[in-house]
Amino acid sequence: MNFITRRTFMKGVEASAAFGPLGFYDWDFRPDGGAVRRPRRIKPGKKLNVACIGVGGKGHQDTMAMVGENVVALCDVEENFSKVGTVLKAFPKAKRYTDYRKMLTEMDEQIDAVTVSTPDHTHFPAARMAIEMGKHVYCQKPLTHTIREARELTRMARKHGVVTQMGNQHHSSEGIRLACEWIKAGAIGDVREVHVWTNRPDYGWGVDAGGDRPAETEPVPGTLDWDLWLGTAPKRPYNSAYLPKKWRSWWDYGTGALGDMGCHIMDASYLALDLGYPKWVEAETSSVNNETIPKWSIIKYRFPKRGSMPPVTLTWYDGGKLPARPAALEEGRRMSSGGGQLIVGDKGTIMADASCESPRLIPETKMRDLLKNPPAKTIPRSPGHYVEWIRACKGEGKTTSNFDYAGPFTEVVLLGNLAIRAGKRIAFDPEKMTVRGMPKLDKLIDKVYRKF
Repeated sequence: MNFITRRTFMKGVEASAAFGPLGFYDWDFRPDGGAVRRPRRIKPGKKLNVACIGVGGKGHQDTMAMVGENVVALCDVEENFSKVGTVLKAFPKAKRYTDYRKMLTEMDEQIDAVTVSTPDHTHFPAARMAIEMGKHVYCQKPLTHTIREARELTRMARKHGVVTQMGNQHHSSEGIRLACEWIKAGAIGDVREVHVWTNRPDYGWGVDAGGDRPAETEPVPGTLDWDLWLGTAPKRPYNSAYLPKKWRSWWDYGTGALGDMGCHIMDASYLALDLGYPKWVEAETSSVNNETIPKWSIIKYRFPKRGSMPPVTLTWYDGGKLPARPAALEEGRRMSSGGGQLIVGDKGTIMADASCESPRLIPETKMRDLLKNPPAKTIPRSPGHYVEWIRACKGEGKTTSNFDYAGPFTEVVLLGNLAIRAGKRIAFDPEKMTVRGMPKLDKLIDKVYRKF
């Protein structure tokens, strides 16, 4: 197999972007002779020219959210877009591609912004190429496949001055704002304990969790470009064990239950409690191998004291594992089996579903007391996650899950997977981007890329 280092890969992307036409873009010319391409200005009242990478699955929702803008190109490795007929009907004039590199290169001057809704392992190369070309980027969660990629995308977004947003849509909801305002106002007192859980990987895509690589080779479906789907991942024969959805279970492509849901379920506590990086992370799991995620895991993150806020232990549960039922929860009320969160303070507890759409204090008597004199609404409300990004691309307002927030948050989420694969407690050094005393994990923090 042909592999290249991350540095070599990124230099190649920089070169391909830097020598594009100057067009209407802003350029910063550096003393060393290099240039940084920045997004072009969009005239007031003009529609955003959007190119969408990945238009099936979650990409269908992301693409259809652009319906009020000018979608100029659609890219998917399924050549005939057989599963996304509604997208084609919505944007009949959009040019169709299977390779995002060709799309970005050929349609450079026609593209202002890009959505990236591909499997996790493709987020970084697609988003980074777009950023290097001065395009605004909306990228699905988790932001990247590895910790170093998240750090790099954060750095590059700042460097090029593009507008970014990660696709943890509930970050823009009313529920998460209410939970944050209650916590900041002291409604539940000091928080030292958080529990978050999901039913994943028990959701159709996780049937291969804990399994080994299939030995047999199957014919590639005629509509699929398998090599482009693999992208920078190691080459391997096609098998239906990987597609559709099941890619989330495979380390080469996905980030498991944690990567799928962590950026949703951990969001409220990460934001409200200013958690930052954990002091240590440890995981208890079913059997672990180098191919697939475990069938279940319980992961503990220990966050140090932050200013006047005490240390916090956040515990993650997946694969059917659940936290203990809180004593404050009335008889007859159930915790959500699909996913949820408990933010435990010394004066009360917030219980919410996975997306924190409808947070409640428990018991309900505490909720009724809170509503008699609710905390002030101090956090600006959002017009919607997609609208927020579209408007910000046009110079109207800012995004709230931009890469300055989403990058470090993704790093923290993915540290749980690092603990799973380490098999022991890990202490991450965010400045050096290494695990203290465990250099063998460096290959999981970063990775090499296949030429394709």
